[in-house]
Amino acid sequence: MKRVWLLTSALFFCSFVFSQIIDNQHANTLLWRISGHGLKKPSYIFGTMHILCAEDAFLSKSFKKDLDSVDQVFFEIDMGDMSAMMGAFRFMTMKDNMKLSNLLDSVDYQKVKEYFNKHGSIVPFSILEKFKPMLLSGLMEDQEMPCSTTDGMEWVILKEAKGKGKTTGGLETAEFQASLFDSIPYKDQAEELIKEIDSSAYYRRQSDTLVKAYRDQDLEKIEKLTIEENGQDAHFLELLLYRRNQKWVNSLQILMEKQSLMIAVGAGHLPGENGLLNLLRKIGYIVSPVFDSGNIL
Repeated sequence: MKRVWLLTSALFFCSFVFSQIIDNQHANTLLWRISGHGLKKPSYIFGTMHILCAEDAFLSKSFKKDLDSVDQVFFEIDMGDMSAMMGAFRFMTMKDNMKLSNLLDSVDYQKVKEYFNKHGSIVPFSILEKFKPMLLSGLMEDQEMPCSTTDGMEWVILKEAKGKGKTTGGLETAEFQASLFDSIPYKDQAEELIKEIDSSAYYRRQSDTLVKAYRDQDLEKIEKLTIEENGQDAHFLELLLYRRNQKWVNSLQILMEKQSLMIAVGAGHLPGENGLLNLLRKIGYIVSPVFDSGNIL
């Protein structure tokens, strides 16, 4: 289930806009132009991936050009507010002083401890074992990437935005994001963590497939992979994707009336009936794919 969070975050963007294409929700692009519905200036929405090999995390000239045209950059949480980002650490731990040793038997607990000690996490396991288990699953993704250096599209975009003097904002807070994991029983999260450690080769292949879909800018494939992995847990999709999408759209209507935005959120939030692209269309916006004219990674 953790892979929703890789895309809840492309690599190639567009040099021209087909403004008349308003019904193609599965065009192979991660950058979309939002216009109409009374907007004075268009805004853009872009699907990110939270963890990539550093060599894959870069911005095209087309993206930079569109970034130049907007007034502000919005992420899921305000990446530019470093004090808030640092303060988010206190929301990462489980409530009631819970630890992994309270959730797992001695064999499984030792398995998790050995995994993180082996992979040389910079955070001591004595601290990690207090983290919400799904956050540890996300940390595993970083450690399992087939490269020595990783990066995230959000950080690349933030650096570019700051260089251009753009201010940033967030659609929700780090506290809210961390609180989502409190809605899923810690015991279930811990059992999922064990499953991922036991089947690390399988999950690595799944991650490779997901990264390829992202590099291909294939939102239809991304949606399919997300549903396949999480289709048996409708509550999980509702909690981490669909409810948040609707809240974001409600906020974006107000924000885009005031200024032009570059909205950078996980790519898994974009496609599908309950995805941001369709929800924006349903309330009257023209949402057009922006295609890159050049190479595909």
